Amino acid sequence: MGYVYALIAAVLFGANGSVTKLTMEAGLSPAQVTQFRLVGTALIAGAVLLIIERRAFRVPKQQWPVLIVLGIVGVALLQATYAAAVQLLPVGIALLLEYLAVLFVALVAYFIFREPVKARLWVAIVLVLAGLAVVAQIWSSTLNVVGVLLALAAAVCLATYFLVGERQVAKTSPLAVSFWTMLIAAVFWAFVSGWWELEPAIFATPVDIGGVLGEATVPMVLPLLWNVVLGSFAPFLLSLAALRHLPATAAGIVASSEVIFAFAVAWVWLGEALGPVQIIGAAIVLVGIVLAQTARVGKRAVVDADLALDTGPITTIAAREASAD
Repeated sequence: MGYVYALIAAVLFGANGSVTKLTMEAGLSPAQVTQFRLVGTALIAGAVLLIIERRAFRVPKQQWPVLIVLGIVGVALLQATYAAAVQLLPVGIALLLEYLAVLFVALVAYFIFREPVKARLWVAIVLVLAGLAVVAQIWSSTLNVVGVLLALAAAVCLATYFLVGERQVAKTSPLAVSFWTMLIAAVFWAFVSGWWELEPAIFATPVDIGGVLGEATVPMVLPLLWNVVLGSFAPFLLSLAALRHLPATAAGIVASSEVIFAFAVAWVWLGEALGPVQIIGAAIVLVGIVLAQTARVGKRAVVDADLALDTGPITTIAAREASAD
C-alpha cells in the first residue's frame, strides 16, 4: 500500500503542473495562482487539524523563526518560481530542473554540514550535468534562459526547505507544519499577488482544458479547486500515508516518478513533446537524482513529504528511521 499511495501522489503532483499552466494561460499570474493554492490548502489543513489534532496548533516559540523561513522560502517563493518557470518551459523540464534540489541537499550536507555521503554522489553529479546538457540541448539553445533560471531558483528554494525543515521541525506534526507554513506563505503573498485587482467574475472565466485534444472549457473555479484539493492537499496526505509503510528512501525514489508523469501528461494533454535525444537526457537526469537521493547516510537521510505542492512528495525528516535508532 505504501508504494500505491506514493505512486498516486506522484501522478497527482505530476498532472498538476499542466493544470497550473492552463490556469495561467487563462489570465491569472503565477503569484495569483500561488495565492489561491496556498490559502485553499491552508484552510483544508487547518480544518483537518481542528478535527483530528487540535494540540498541533500550538507551536514552541523557538520554532517560529524556522516556520517563517520555511513558509516564505520553502513554500511561497518555491511555488511562485515554479509557476513562473512553467510559463516559459515545458512542464516536465521545469520540474526536472526543480528536482535538482535533491542533488543540492546532498552537496550542502557534505560540504557545509560535513555529513558523510556515499561515493555514488559524484557519479550522480556527472549524470545530472550530462543529462541536463542533453535535455537543454545547449548546442542549439532551445530552452528559455529566464525559464531555466527560475526553475533553478525553485530548486534552491526546495533545497532550503529540505535542509531547514530536516534539522528544525522533526518533532512537529507534518500536518501542522503544512498548515503554518502555507498560512505564512499566503500572508506573505497577500502583499504582492495583486489579489485585490481580481473581480469575483474571474472564477467564471472560461479555461480551455482541451489542450491538443480539442476545445473544452470549464469555469476558472474548477481548475483552481483541482490545484488546491487534488494538486496539493490530497497528494500531500498520500505521501504521508506512504511513509507509514515505506522507508524514507524508497518513498523518495517513488516520488521521483513525478517527473515522468509530468512529462507524460504534458505530452498527451498539452502536446509538449520532447525529442528522442531529450528523452534519453531526462532519463539520465532521473537516474542521477535517484543516486543522489540515496547518497546521504545516517539518521539524517533525506525523507519524503510534500509541502511543495506541485513539487511533489519529496523529502523531510526520517522520523521513523530516527525513532528506530
